Amino acid sequence: MNRILLVDDDLELAELLRDYLGAEGFAVHHCPNGVAAVDYLARHVTDLLVLDVMMPEMDGMTLLKTLRNQQANQTPILMLTAKGDPVDRILGLELGADDYLAKPCNPRELLARIKAILRRTQSVPASGGKLEVSGIQINKGNRTALFRQTPLELTGAEFTVLELLMAKAGEVISKDELTEQALGRKLTAYDRSIDVHVSNIRKKLQATGADKDLIINIRGAGYMLKVDA
Repeated sequence: MNRILLVDDDLELAELLRDYLGAEGFAVHHCPNGVAAVDYLARHVTDLLVLDVMMPEMDGMTLLKTLRNQQANQTPILMLTAKGDPVDRILGLELGADDYLAKPCNPRELLARIKAILRRTQSVPASGGKLEVSGIQINKGNRTALFRQTPLELTGAEFTVLELLMAKAGEVISKDELTEQALGRKLTAYDRSIDVHVSNIRKKLQATGADKDLIINIRGAGYMLKVDA
């Protein structure tokens, strides 16, 4: 049974989501703010966090940043953002969230997003567990990545995007394809999730010595991972 931590100060919504997700087979624990969540996470293992942005004591962005600064903690995180606020969405992704959903959210859509994230973070490849391209090495079995033997601390979404780019290195992959395969949903207008995930991967690669143009943007077409000659 997958364990979900729901962090939201809206008690009525939290109860509704806890009942709905519980009926779908998830073990759900609720914390009303980031402080309580930090305490809970120090004592319990969680498979995924559903994290609201606006909360008292410690808001969602502060908690997200705190968790991502702990290199050992790469628990998948789905952010709940204010409807129509792209700033929160982009900032959340830049800080390491795997995906976002605008509030008020449809419980069925939330369930679909949760299942998509868990599918990609918990899947184990049947074969071909390792891949190496242009100095980047990934192990699909334990979902770890290296650049010239230096570890890359990637979120689940970033790992999947990088894996897709490596699998088709030298070819352009459209944002539509990346969104569908990495995030498990259709690309919609003004959705910059893939752009932010690729930007995060670039920064992490550059920090380990990779060329800034290792992953290039083909305007109007998508992204391509270059192959070393």
